[in-house]
Amino acid sequence: MMYSDLFSSLDGMRSSVFWLMPLLIMLTLWTSKSWLSSVQSASWNMLYGIWGDKKLNRFNFLRLMMGSLFLFLLINNLLGLTPYNYTFTSNLFLVSAIAVMFWLMLLASGCLYNVMKTVAHLAPSGAPMILLPFLVLIETTSIMIRPLTLTVRMIANISAGHIVLGLMANASTALLSKFFVLGLISSMIAYTMFEFFVSVIQAYIFTLLITLYNNEHPCSYSLNQEESI
Repeated sequence: MMYSDLFSSLDGMRSSVFWLMPLLIMLTLWTSKSWLSSVQSASWNMLYGIWGDKKLNRFNFLRLMMGSLFLFLLINNLLGLTPYNYTFTSNLFLVSAIAVMFWLMLLASGCLYNVMKTVAHLAPSGAPMILLPFLVLIETTSIMIRPLTLTVRMIANISAGHIVLGLMANASTALLSKFFVLGLISSMIAYTMFEFFVSVIQAYIFTLLITLYNNEHPCSYSLNQEESI
């Protein structure tokens, strides 16, 4: 008996049903109005959590990009849960490219808008002078590793779930003649539901963190001053 490789779900060549899945999802949602309304309500609530930030009012293009990014990550995460389908959000180059692109966009926009305010953010107000060099170093390091943390968080959570599902599938195949295989299959179903929620949460967190990084933009400082007045 042959078993699938542990990392087969992370193989980009195993994506035979990728182009068929959007059609199947649309047909499923079309035949179930209650499910469609529930999905629409949950999606709009999450998108409102991203779009509802007043600091995005001066970045209309970013508001649209964040919504598109959330839907892109969400759909790819959910499609990765289907059998014989490749999870594109577990690809290091794809996720890192998205993270670096948005990070560079916000950083370059801040420097072009007001480079002095951007640099001033590295030194917290009210900090002792003797600690300023260390605080600037720590703040600079935290900003530089943001693309790395975004990438690792997404890939680690998505890949780990798929590997565990692969282990459980291989175990259920090996124990197919045993009685307690039903319990293992039930555990797989429960874990798949758990992975469903993880996929939604990871797409939301990835997008929300980029939105929070926008709060450090110099234009956001001006908005905060106007609100305080």
